[in-house]
Parts: sequence; structure tokens; C-alpha cells
Amino acid sequence: MIDEKKKFQEVLNVGLEVVQTRDIDILLERILTKARHLTNADAGSIYIKEDNTLLFRYTQNDTLQKKLPPGKKLIYSTFKIPINNHSISGYVANTGKVLNIKDVYSLGNDVPFSFDPSYDKLSGYKTGSVLCFPLKTHTGEVVGVLQLINAKNPGDENVAFLTEDEPFIMHFANNAAIAIERAMMTRDIILRMIKMAELRDPMETGAHVNRVSSYAVELYEAWALARSIDRTQIEQDRDVLKMAAMLHDVGKVAITDLILKKPAKLDNNEYEVMKQHTYLGARLFSNQRSDFDKAAFLVTLNHHERWDGNGYPGHIDCISAEPLTGFYDPSGRAIGKRQEEIPLFGRIVAIADVFDALSSGRSYKEAWNEQRVLDTMDQERGKHFDPEMLDTFFSILDVIRNIMHQYPDMSE
Repeated sequence: MIDEKKKFQEVLNVGLEVVQTRDIDILLERILTKARHLTNADAGSIYIKEDNTLLFRYTQNDTLQKKLPPGKKLIYSTFKIPINNHSISGYVANTGKVLNIKDVYSLGNDVPFSFDPSYDKLSGYKTGSVLCFPLKTHTGEVVGVLQLINAKNPGDENVAFLTEDEPFIMHFANNAAIAIERAMMTRDIILRMIKMAELRDPMETGAHVNRVSSYAVELYEAWALARSIDRTQIEQDRDVLKMAAMLHDVGKVAITDLILKKPAKLDNNEYEVMKQHTYLGARLFSNQRSDFDKAAFLVTLNHHERWDGNGYPGHIDCISAEPLTGFYDPSGRAIGKRQEEIPLFGRIVAIADVFDALSSGRSYKEAWNEQRVLDTMDQERGKHFDPEMLDTFFSILDVIRNIMHQYPDMSE
């Protein structure tokens, strides 16, 4: 356990770490991780307020995680619960009060809320103590709820959460709520850009970009952990990659509707025009003031490059669209980037984007079944895709499938 002085300093430190995170999904995961560390909680969940409901967004559970093979993640479903006094988290969101419960199975009849044991029965996990508190902004608005489960003592035994921990965690929660509010604004801005693109390209939907960006983040994390990359670096990269991958096709706003909305495959001339969306998108981020600008530039420009060098747009200056000196073929066309000439984020989003495109319906094709998609992608090993990255993708298919179910197309 962390002593009081160290805990206060820890709260300050993790508060600074949290407010520096920009993507809402990465932020929620980080908030839950830090809150569990501060209270030595075995498990926890985080909910975000949507109108009059709480959306279950993220969960962690050390006990269940340890039962999984190395490198595997917990798979869970999202759901909504009403904001009222009937459930623990609903009560906290409704009243703005903190609940510190020693044993959820011993709740008396004098409280309006109850504990739903269905998840415990399904998972084989036993919930005991719960510390549940609201995530409030500086105006007092509740934007979410954080629920911590089963505090651990130094002997790794389940105990009640300490009452003296509540002020620390509430201070942290207030900072977290402000960060959530800001990250949600950032996500809204990105989604507005996506909606602008969707007006031009019906396939460039919020569901599509959420899937592609989520696939990309999971693929990068699995690849980076296998290479023993520093965890701090991984967290920083995940944050910028998630947002950058959402904007991979933003350059399509500059492509004519006659091509974007054509209900058939493009002819050669039309395809050449469509290829322009890579460097047109990159131009939006050419004046790079942040690591996000750099990541978005790399993703938009490089996500259609191929491992074998037959992709596009190749070695070009994205402003002039002309080949770089020494990187053009006899016809004057830019030579495609090959293998590790393609930036890492470009190789990752290439896999995520193609998987989602093949798995989704288009105006000129039906969605393919999973086996056909995977067989096709495997045939592109060493041609379209980085072989090592593709192996990593196949190793996390359970997580990929779960993401697909979390972000279905509206027509499904």
C-alpha cells in the first residue's frame, strides 16, 4: 500500500499524466488503470454518461486477466444502464454521491440500490468491496462513473476500501472528469470531420473509422509489447495513433462525387484520381505542430503503400505531388515505398483498413465472410502486408472480432 504522503504525490502525478491524454478511449483505460493503482483495486469499470443512461465503456480485472494466456485481453460487451437509484453506478450518477460498500452481497434493505450478480455468475468472479464515485466537471456535471472492485491488502486478500482513500480518489476523479470532457470535445471535432467526409463518401462512416482506429491501436500494442518497447512509449503512441487512424481517408473530401459514389468498380483513370486522397489528406497535417499532426500525416499519406512496393502514392512531395529526386521510374511516376520504408503507422493502418473494407458491404460488393477475408489477407503476406505485422494481427483476432461487434454499421 502507498503511504499517505506518497499517495498525495501519486495523485498529483497521475493527474498530470491523465490530462495529457487526448483520445477518449485511451483516456478511459488510463483513468481506470491509475485509479485502481491508487486504491490497490483488483478490478474496476468505467461508464460514460449518454443522455439519461450510463454506457459501460471499459473494464479491467487482474484476477481474470491472470487466467488468460500471455498477451491475451479480456473480452467484454458494452451495455447501457439507466441513471436512477436502482443500481450502484446509476445511483452514483443520479445523486453525485460516493458509495463505499464493504460487501455488495450484504446490502441492507435500507438502501434503494441493489447489486446485480449476473456478471459474477457468468465469469466466476466474486465481487466483494466496491468504491464507486462520480466523475464531475468543475461545473458539477457528472460525465461518468468509476467503479472500483475488491481492494487488496499486502497479503493479496480482498478487503474493504479505506475511507481515508476517498478524498484522494475524488481529487483524482475531478481531474479525470475535466480530461474526459476535453477528450470528448476532441472526439466530437474528429467525428464532425468524418461526417463531412461521409457526405462525400457513404462508406466513410463513424462505425468504419472507429473500427479501423481501434484495430490499429490493438495491433500496434500487441506488436510493441512483443518487441519489449517501453510501456510509456506505447501509451503515447496509442494515444496519437487512435486519433490519426480515424482520419486515414479524410482526403476523400477533395475527390469528386462522380468517383466516390460510383456504384461500381472504378476504371483506371478514376482510380488514379482516387489515389490522390492520400496526399490531399496529408496536406492537412503538413504544418506539423504536434505528435498528432505527425502521426496523422504519416497515416493519411502511407496507408495505401504496399510491402512489395506496388502501392501508392510512393515517394512524393505531398504538396507538389511530384516524385522525390531519385524515386521515379522511366515513365516519371513515383516509385512506391517498400517494406520498412513505409512508416510503422502506415503499415498498421493498411492491415486494419483492408480488413474492415473486405468485411464490410460496399455499393459494388457484399460483405465477405470472415474466413474468406482472412484467407485473402494471408495470401497478401509479403505482398500487400508486412508479414510480421500480419502475424500479430492474426494473433489478436478475438479482440478484433469484439471491436467489430462494438461498432456495427447502422444498417446491420
